[in-house]
Amino acid sequence: MSNLTILERPWPLLLLLTLATLGCQNHSPSPTETRATAEQNASAGAGLATADQSADLYDALGKRDGIERLVEDLMHFIVDDKRIAPQFKGLNVERFHSNLSDQICELAGGPCQYEGMAMTESHHGITETQFNALVEDLILAMEKNGIATGTQNRLLAKLAPLHPAIVDR
Repeated sequence: MSNLTILERPWPLLLLLTLATLGCQNHSPSPTETRATAEQNASAGAGLATADQSADLYDALGKRDGIERLVEDLMHFIVDDKRIAPQFKGLNVERFHSNLSDQICELAGGPCQYEGMAMTESHHGITETQFNALVEDLILAMEKNGIATGTQNRLLAKLAPLHPAIVDR
């Protein structure tokens, strides 16, 4: 890991601002929030990207092959992360890899379709600390795969609207 400060790399600042903004919202999803609602919010990318930018994001991530490599590396970081590894114990690794790859692919404007469970159904007891740890691991995986900082930020912006459906309050 490098010793870069937050001022030398813009992504930590963007991540902090995104998470702080989400935490300050008065939105509390009901337990019956549907997958469609969470996916619609994520697909909208909080209004930050157009459909053309989404397709560009898919390309910038390396299309399906690049996304699968990213998810594979993320899984390795998760296993080594004592803060969140227990949360993933007993998980069907192949299904997790496939579902997360599909979800990122779809959110990035690719031809994939996420058919997994709704975020509210598949995430129980997730804390802010665990959520942030996973985001840190995702950033590490993106850096390992040589994904540009701007592309990282665009993907994080697409994933950020899922936060309320994942974190228990």
